[in-house]
Amino acid sequence: MAFKINVSHNGKTFKVETEDEKLVGHSIGEKIDGAEISEDLKDYEIEITGTSDKSGFTGLEEIDGPNMKRALLGYGKGMKRKPKGEKKKSTRPKGLRLRKTVRGKEISLDTVQINTKVIKEGAKKFDSLFAPAEVPAEEVKVE
Repeated sequence: MAFKINVSHNGKTFKVETEDEKLVGHSIGEKIDGAEISEDLKDYEIEITGTSDKSGFTGLEEIDGPNMKRALLGYGKGMKRKPKGEKKKSTRPKGLRLRKTVRGKEISLDTVQINTKVIKEGAKKFDSLFAPAEVPAEEVKVE
């Protein structure tokens, strides 16, 4: 299955899609070499900051393994919406915790999206990754 990898640095995001399964087994919070993601990111040091699976469940750093689990969460990562029965204009009740389904921190074949950030930049500047490839100019015949 293809991984969609988002590499962010100073507010810009470089998006990569890969069929390669080199990242399976890595976890959220791990630092990896950029060459594992793409040849363009050679000499980069990258940290995995988050994941999402094929059903949209987020990966949490507190849960070990690649499996899904029902965790008791407060507001923050994995829980943002208001509880059932609350009016739209009301504020979030203090201390509210709900049991939500989340995925563990380990990347598996069920993972679809991987979010990362640059820790150390390589020889090639990050802004140059966005430059379009040079296309040879075609001769245009004017009649």
